[in-house]
Amino acid sequence: MLLGDLTWTDLDPDSGSAPARTLVVPVGSVEQHGPHLPLDTDVRVATAVATGVHDGDRSLVLAPALSYGAAGEHEGFPGTVSLGHEALRAVLVEYGRSACRWASRLVLVNGHGGNVATLIEAVTLLRHEGRDAGWIPCVPARADADGIPLDAHAGRVETSLMLALAPQLVRTDAAAPGATGPLRDLLEPMRTGGVAAVSPNGVLGDPSGASAQEGRRLLDGMVAATSDALRCWEPDVDTGRLR
Repeated sequence: MLLGDLTWTDLDPDSGSAPARTLVVPVGSVEQHGPHLPLDTDVRVATAVATGVHDGDRSLVLAPALSYGAAGEHEGFPGTVSLGHEALRAVLVEYGRSACRWASRLVLVNGHGGNVATLIEAVTLLRHEGRDAGWIPCVPARADADGIPLDAHAGRVETSLMLALAPQLVRTDAAAPGATGPLRDLLEPMRTGGVAAVSPNGVLGDPSGASAQEGRRLLDGMVAATSDALRCWEPDVDTGRLR
């Protein structure tokens, strides 16, 4: 049930043959991910999670990804393309209004932390308007099996995920630690100067120790958590996030 492969008659609610459908939409960002990971890392991760969920439940309809997000904090690095909060909010709201004319439910699978505030606003509005929408983040476990903390941006987590998803795009020879302090200590300078103010190479964390095996484990965990949330379908009243 890939949206781009279907015809309108496959989804026509008036035909009598098309059951109610849940539309699953990956949401990402095109932004710097250090010198070793591709700019579309967040898009690839969100798409992989959404695809895994779809593969486990073929009654879902999987849409093409919304690839651009709110990534102003990364604009100190070439290659980053940010729509900004207001434009992204408008896109998500109009997308939801249109899709929910035929889809019974809409879930946005988010791969970029900078989109969260916008998703909350957009999904909350859609739900206020009577549309059954929700969103869920692609959040891997915060520590690996050995208790090693996982990091925020282009570090061990995302490097492992990309080694599992597209190893040919990971430039392991260019991988290097960036800002490795606690994220809470980096937030204030990032609010004024972006990621470049705290990390010249754009990395928040350390990619050392990343592996495809760890990436597959993290991905499987995110797919399982997202699948469980979809089955339960309990959007938070205040944020629209699936629990």
